[in-house]
Amino acid sequence: MSDLRRIRTDVVGSLLRPAAWKEARLSFEGGLIDAEAFARVEKRCIQRHVSLQESVGLDVVSDGELSRLNFQDSFGLSVSGFASSSENLGTHRKRAEGGEPLQRWDIPDLAGPGTPVVHRRPAVARLKLERNVPLEEYRRVAPMTSRPVKVALIGPDRIAQRFDWQGSKAVYPHVDDFLDDVVAIQRTMIRQLVAAGCRYVHIDAPGYTAYVDEPSLAAMRARGEDPLKNFSRSLRADADLIQGFPGVTFGIHLCRGNQRSMWHREGAYDAIAERLFTELPHDRFLLEYDSPRAGGFEPLRFVPKGKVAVLGLVSTKVPQLESLDELRRRVDAAAKHAPLERLAISPQCGFASDVSGNLLSEEEQKRKLQRVVEAARAIWSQ
Repeated sequence: MSDLRRIRTDVVGSLLRPAAWKEARLSFEGGLIDAEAFARVEKRCIQRHVSLQESVGLDVVSDGELSRLNFQDSFGLSVSGFASSSENLGTHRKRAEGGEPLQRWDIPDLAGPGTPVVHRRPAVARLKLERNVPLEEYRRVAPMTSRPVKVALIGPDRIAQRFDWQGSKAVYPHVDDFLDDVVAIQRTMIRQLVAAGCRYVHIDAPGYTAYVDEPSLAAMRARGEDPLKNFSRSLRADADLIQGFPGVTFGIHLCRGNQRSMWHREGAYDAIAERLFTELPHDRFLLEYDSPRAGGFEPLRFVPKGKVAVLGLVSTKVPQLESLDELRRRVDAAAKHAPLERLAISPQCGFASDVSGNLLSEEEQKRKLQRVVEAARAIWSQ
């Protein structure tokens, strides 16, 4: 097996749900087919996802996060203790109604009922691990491929940002108490993944860009929070989460929102880059870099020796295909701030962080993944 810390291509995780899966999911939710019949459809669709990634030549593959209605369900559906309610295809589609592609999307009803982390929910009891959703996903997909399989978990920072602490003080008097439980639970989840054979664990941390986005910072302050304390607390939690797993590659992904080709935040990495890259012990930093909202490559100068910045240069939000020349130019520009051996390339985010998916076709998705591999071969083969 190649050194997963140094691979030149990567995926963020989610892929578009095939029409066959959506039809089966609706039938399952409506009671027209049972869980066993739906599981058979899911398994076939996951095999399609794996075959797609293998065929284009990606260094690692995922299951496309097919079973998740939202990428944050990796934690929200694994634990008890939150005040929560179930969701379905219809509720997720309704959340994105009225939004326009490539526009800022102000998430509606964040404090409303629904699954935890997707919504800001209070705790009614101490959190407890009930099932390991990422482990279930890994065990299902690993036998389908000889390629390394990466599994994504939503990180402590986003979990903390989507926690209604004010409504949870009877259970968790301090946010630190809550986050300690989150880290302990997720370490158990990772330990079980490693025991099952997983060697690449990816932490989704979209909330870190909230610390460079003025509306997000204002919202924290309005809730009585100190953004700098939040940032420091999250860095410690993310570092503690992955300590003590020798032989396992850890990636962490930052983006600015990804819902039906919309985005949630803007702002360059500059204000957080030095602490982010030097205090987090992750091997690979998967960074959104597909639009001017991400700023320039100058912050890459803080990426330490031995770590890799995975440049998310290929957009999952639009069907237009980036040219090889354009990708070469952008990697060359990044290499002025970090050596080429510390760089890699990937899509900027998942293609379907939410079940609704971004506004491009499966064929356009395939061409995007092919372009990632073509660019990596053209750039690093030299």
